[in-house]
Amino acid sequence: MSDEWLRTGIGHSDADSITLMGRDLASELMGNTTLTELAFLLVRRRPPTEHEARLLDAVLVSLADHGLTPIALSARLTYTGAPESLQGAIAAGLLGGGSVFLGVVEDTAAFLSGALERGESAADAVRGCIEGGRRVPGLGHPVHKVQDPRTPRIYAIAEETGQLGEHLRLLREVAAAHRSITRRELPVNGAGVAGAALADLGFPPALLRGFALLARTAGLLGHLAEEMERPIGMPLYREVDERAVYDPPTS
Repeated sequence: MSDEWLRTGIGHSDADSITLMGRDLASELMGNTTLTELAFLLVRRRPPTEHEARLLDAVLVSLADHGLTPIALSARLTYTGAPESLQGAIAAGLLGGGSVFLGVVEDTAAFLSGALERGESAADAVRGCIEGGRRVPGLGHPVHKVQDPRTPRIYAIAEETGQLGEHLRLLREVAAAHRSITRRELPVNGAGVAGAALADLGFPPALLRGFALLARTAGLLGHLAEEMERPIGMPLYREVDERAVYDPPTS
């Protein structure tokens, strides 16, 4: 059987060197390439321009942490139960990235890309969601009711760097169309604008949750460092255990 299928262009190592994307890791990349630039290189198969790297870095920073969310609590509580497994605590947090937290990055990009491929107007795309009983991805936030502070900053950086593309433009139009159709004022949220920016950088929607998880890993590492110094996991567990009401089945 031929081994022609068994190949990769990402990385390789031998006794004397490690190679990533055709570049020597030690002499060409280390000290010369940021993690943001490397992530772009690994996915897009080319180095980013200075402007692309700046926008991608801003997006990653915007997604790193948002407080004691269920994702952070999952990591901290897992560490409480298994302090010998830092990787398990981080994994537990990342597994909570879905349709409510972080997954909106991917969902918004897929929604916008689909509308662009079909040639839909913002109004038609919004009506399609409403008629289908679905939320419009990228709009609304449980905390930032008026404006998500990340949104205008990413738009500003995209404009400054010449990276304001069709996904970011359409997302603005979607927010306006939703406001006009529903008479409700919902802000563009940070995850949604991140997804639109990543799509404008040329990343396929199916990979975008991975970028959100990459960013949130840094935030989880911070939470776990804090958990080691000022633990809240055990007090939180005890508080819940003490206040929980036992309600046995009646049959």
